[in-house]
Amino acid sequence: MPFSGALILSDKDNVATTLEDIEAGAKVAVRLGGGVTSIEALVKISFGFKVAVAGIAKGSHVIKYGESIGIASSNIKCGELVHIHNLEGGRGRGDLEKGGAR
Repeated sequence: MPFSGALILSDKDNVATTLEDIEAGAKVAVRLGGGVTSIEALVKISFGFKVAVAGIAKGSHVIKYGESIGIASSNIKCGELVHIHNLEGGRGRGDLEKGGAR
């Protein structure tokens, strides 16, 4: 039976991938392995996009598939869409590797 809601693949992940269009205010079932938890979507989130499953502080790594996919460019609330408006690349950034300002 297909699962609807959102899916995370690692217990390290702080974002889930939506498996359907999610309306603002909807309860989203989030599955990790055999376990399911629930979060509330703060905004509309389209199929295939990322939703935060925990609060992510500005400057913290956004984790998907157990790996960092970037850095939060602003504070991200649980249930919020995670996309280019609040996520920036972190790889190959000499300024970050040397401890410089962003």
